[in-house]
Amino acid sequence: MTLANSQIFNMDLGPLNPVWAELILGLVLFGITFLILAKGVLPKIKQTIEQREDAIEGGTDRADDLRAEAARVREQYEAELAEARHEAARIRSKAVEEGSAAIAAARAEGSAERDAILAAGTAKITEERAAAERELNADVDAWAHALAGRIVGEPVGADRA
Repeated sequence: MTLANSQIFNMDLGPLNPVWAELILGLVLFGITFLILAKGVLPKIKQTIEQREDAIEGGTDRADDLRAEAARVREQYEAELAEARHEAARIRSKAVEEGSAAIAAARAEGSAERDAILAAGTAKITEERAAAERELNADVDAWAHALAGRIVGEPVGADRA
């Protein structure tokens, strides 16, 4: 038996019965391929995978940091907004109070002017009425005698003389 044709099993397995030379050649080639992969390609693949994982984890950490910063900024913004709303309410309240005071002062001033105008008008009317009464009282006797004379048909009272 030659080494090239020697078979491992002495039975007829057909193409399934391996030959020693092919088996040794296959093992040598497998070993060379394994060494090339183990020493050259697999470390590069492993390094790439580690870099990718680092990038992903680092990105997640950076995203978490950004979320925390955004939350702090939002809380600060909301606090400033609440303070501004409180300040606006205080200013509105103060303006309402000042407006109410100004309206009350204007009403009081208007009432005082109205009272002064009414008092002056009342005094003027009273004065003019008294003057009109004096004028009319002076002429009433003469008119009464004239009217009575017309009704009676002859002079009455002071006109008779």
